[in-house]
Amino acid sequence: MRRHQLMRTTGYDLGIFEQAVRAYAEFRAPVVPLRGEGFNLLGDHFHPLLAALAPLYRLFPSPLTLLVVQSALLALAVVPLFRWATRAVGPRGAHAVAAGYGLSWGVASAAAFDFHEVALAVPLLSFSLEALGRQRWRTAVAWAAPLLLIKEDLGFTLAAVGAYIAVKGPRRLGIATVAAGLLASLTEIKVLLPAFHPGGDYAHGGNLADGHGSLLSTLAHAPLDALRPDIKAMTLILVFAPSALLALRSPLALIAVPTLAWRMASENAFHWGTAFHYSAVLMPVVFAGLLDVLGRETSRRTVRASLVTVLAVTAVMLPSFPLAQLAQRATWRTASHVEAARSLLARIPDGATVAASNRLAPQLTSRCTVVLFPTFPVGGRLYEYRHGALPAPTAEWIVHDPEAPEAWPYRRGHWPYPLEQQREELAAAERTHGYTVVARRDGITLLHRRGTP
Repeated sequence: MRRHQLMRTTGYDLGIFEQAVRAYAEFRAPVVPLRGEGFNLLGDHFHPLLAALAPLYRLFPSPLTLLVVQSALLALAVVPLFRWATRAVGPRGAHAVAAGYGLSWGVASAAAFDFHEVALAVPLLSFSLEALGRQRWRTAVAWAAPLLLIKEDLGFTLAAVGAYIAVKGPRRLGIATVAAGLLASLTEIKVLLPAFHPGGDYAHGGNLADGHGSLLSTLAHAPLDALRPDIKAMTLILVFAPSALLALRSPLALIAVPTLAWRMASENAFHWGTAFHYSAVLMPVVFAGLLDVLGRETSRRTVRASLVTVLAVTAVMLPSFPLAQLAQRATWRTASHVEAARSLLARIPDGATVAASNRLAPQLTSRCTVVLFPTFPVGGRLYEYRHGALPAPTAEWIVHDPEAPEAWPYRRGHWPYPLEQQREELAAAERTHGYTVVARRDGITLLHRRGTP
């Protein structure tokens, strides 16, 4: 919440998800202007379960609602893990496991960067894993089944749950779960997502590696591709580090394979590292694997030493990840630039259409129709950088902030276009497209155009 107050959240992604949930709350399809004119967000990722947040958002229409809900969902996942830990390692050990999960870098990274649909998956998977640990096979499937409505790749995670059940429990139930998970993900990727996408294809299909010319060659190179560049190998180690690597001794660790596989196979470098939300869904798997191993350990001394190591690793990793921001003075100071931005945004009336800089967009999405300045994306395409190819702006208001301070996980820089191009588009709006300057303060410019474009 404090990051949002300091304008460190972004239109991509907090503003996008707020526009979708706001649409659900108003009984509309999740059309998201930030992604393009008429863009249905179900054509980006398949997450209809987001509609479950609509009643709460209707009561509290604010981006802070999404941030609080996300934190609550991430926290809820500790409940089944704590119950399992109490049985496996006792009450004191259970608190160590709970602290390890709650302070884990995967959870912190998800909470620190806007809102994402995978927050819904984290507690569901955690409850499912606890049921697997108690050999309550049908309960485990029931908890994991809603994953199909959260993100298209999570059907493969459901299939992994089914594979575990097929080996450890009733084979017929496990095989049926594997089939359901695979069929659901393939249907969402091949049929449903293209049906909602303006271009008629899978929006993230381009992230998949092209391969090496043939199936055999691709399979032969797969182990090396999963470890190159070096950041991939580092991420694979860090994923299991919160368990002191003990989770790797549990067959439950295989449930992390689908998520790790698509990330390492992706050509999007953001998927390879430890930033953003991509590892949140893996943290319950890691700690479930830890509990599975410790629950079978007969030596209390070994269990105690393992938990001490888990807490030591957690403490060592804390300064490198977002929770360390709580101890930074800048987190609790409001800069004059933020105050200037707030004063200009307050001059934009409710219900207006606004083209805003990325950091300003989520400050307005609860009360205005917002697109990203300058008129981005173009035709639903994410990266249209051709100079001079942008269409004329159509929003009533434009608010532009040339500052782009470093705010985790982004370094200092301007997005989606270089600052020079943004300034050219801002000047063209005033010179050619009929906008007038309402106010300038601390480098931030507010423009308005009367009448219909």
